[in-house]
Amino acid sequence: MSQLVCCVCEKPIEGKAIRMGGRPYCAACHARVMRDRRGVWWASLIGVAALVLFVLLVALIAGLTRPHLEGPALLVVGIVLSLVPAILWLAIFYIQDVREPEPKRLVLGVFLLGALLAQAVGNLVTEDLFHTSQWMASGGPLYHILAAILIVGFTEQFLVYAAVRYTVYRSPEFDERIDGIIYGTAAALGYATVLNIGFVVGGGGLDLVSGVIRIAVTAMAMASFGGVVGYFLGRCKFEDEPLWWMPAGLALAALLDGLFIYVRGEITTTAVGLGGGGYTPWPGLILGAVVAGVTFGGLFYLLNRLRKSTATAA
Repeated sequence: MSQLVCCVCEKPIEGKAIRMGGRPYCAACHARVMRDRRGVWWASLIGVAALVLFVLLVALIAGLTRPHLEGPALLVVGIVLSLVPAILWLAIFYIQDVREPEPKRLVLGVFLLGALLAQAVGNLVTEDLFHTSQWMASGGPLYHILAAILIVGFTEQFLVYAAVRYTVYRSPEFDERIDGIIYGTAAALGYATVLNIGFVVGGGGLDLVSGVIRIAVTAMAMASFGGVVGYFLGRCKFEDEPLWWMPAGLALAALLDGLFIYVRGEITTTAVGLGGGGYTPWPGLILGAVVAGVTFGGLFYLLNRLRKSTATAA
């Protein structure tokens, strides 16, 4: 009879193996997996709050100073503001996750790969191949929803998945289920950064208030849905899940992504319940913060419940 090997460190297990999710663990890896990394969840919620405060600060400064930026200066300011959400969020992760933070080189690498895939593949598929902007502008609500989910949502979330699955997923540093959420969020923030820079460059700059709201909302939404993809990846690596598990996770993330795009467009262009008419970006900020808070809160609840149930079983 062959000796069991730990599913995390891949070393032979001496004595009785601890099984969790159908997989064998050595004592050291099991203890690490069962830790309560509450700092990661606080970092997620603080990250959402920090982006809201970032928007309010920019709006306050713009209201007090009324800067007259144009041309290259406006473009540079817009690009710098596009980088702030990712820098802010990832910095908070490292400040809060003090127990065993993920290696900076891996998090940064996944972030950069998410950005690269967005630029090299994502934009090519959604705009050059399928012209989704035209779908959304010319078609009715059904066309808008279908384009947002089936093309934009699936493209974005598959590329976030690929940025994690084909790189750090096999790394020894990916040794806990929660690591999937961390790396999925990092990849999604890289993707969001490219989307935001593209928005700025495509418009030749941005209106400071409405533009920075769009930047923050895009970052919050993408981070949330990247976290969903990461949750399914983490479960898939360390548990015996059925074949449909990961495709179902991608489909769920794409569905949430597409519905968010549609709803945000509706409430910001019609300002439902908030005066009506024109373009009002503030409802989008509220939606983004609520979606991010609820999504990360839900993921925390699911993993915490799973941790407690497996601890009881062990």
